Amino acid sequence: RNMSSAGPEGRKKMRECEGLIDSLVYYIQGAIADHEPNDKATENCVCILHNLSYQLEIELPESYAQSIYMQRRNISNNDKTPGCFGTRSRKVKEKQQDTPLPEEKSNPKGVESLWHSTLIRIYLSLIAKSTRNYTQEASLGALQNLTAGTGPMPLAVARTVVQKANGLPGIRAMLHVSHPAVKKTAVSLLRNLSRNTSLQNDIAREVLPDLVSILPESVPGCDIACETTASICYTLFNLTQSSSHNARLLLSAHGLPKVIAISMNDSNMFSKASRAASVLLYSLWSHTDLHSAYKK
Repeated sequence: RNMSSAGPEGRKKMRECEGLIDSLVYYIQGAIADHEPNDKATENCVCILHNLSYQLEIELPESYAQSIYMQRRNISNNDKTPGCFGTRSRKVKEKQQDTPLPEEKSNPKGVESLWHSTLIRIYLSLIAKSTRNYTQEASLGALQNLTAGTGPMPLAVARTVVQKANGLPGIRAMLHVSHPAVKKTAVSLLRNLSRNTSLQNDIAREVLPDLVSILPESVPGCDIACETTASICYTLFNLTQSSSHNARLLLSAHGLPKVIAISMNDSNMFSKASRAASVLLYSLWSHTDLHSAYKK
């Protein structure tokens, strides 16, 4: 667990170590099957996998990435195909959104297991069944890492979490735990998921009222709560930016007074949350059909 947080070279060596990732997954599967999701060894295994999934999209070798993801739909030979990993441009993002998702191997080995639906379902199971905060946080954090990029892999993981594995109810429950780091990581995961336009309506329907309910009445007084508040605002921004229906959902959940109060705090220490709330307000105002409702 300590070695897995030693940096890029350490992660690379551990990902390449034959049988290591498979053994960690095997152990966790056994713990879940034996109804032992709270033991310390399971926590350690999940924390290692969490660390090994960090920056996975960027750190995989290009040759390996291309061998997995080059299932393209009639892309012209004249069209320069961008690399799937490590790029953040808008054009590439649009191209990758139009790329078919990679087909899963039925029996993944090693690093392939890190984004396979089997492990995604394991994380969601631990989120739902474990009462150990570090295990919950590491499971949420691994999913956050896997959904952080813009290529086919993060998109496939996001769709698996939201649509195939019905993961939103378990994530939603984590919004209401008392442990601040678990709550912060759950919100960060939802922020990543909410970037996918095809998933936004599902996410809004399932968790938007909960996100509004955990918004504070004003800017909170500690760093982690302030970061969580900013993340909530950016998640709500993603969900409402292109949807008047979702903006109305925020309004009916009594979110507007909270967002206004957070935006009006001009203390430098908490400007991150206030800035995020202001961005959200600006976006909400773009829905002109809601102006009269806002004014009321």
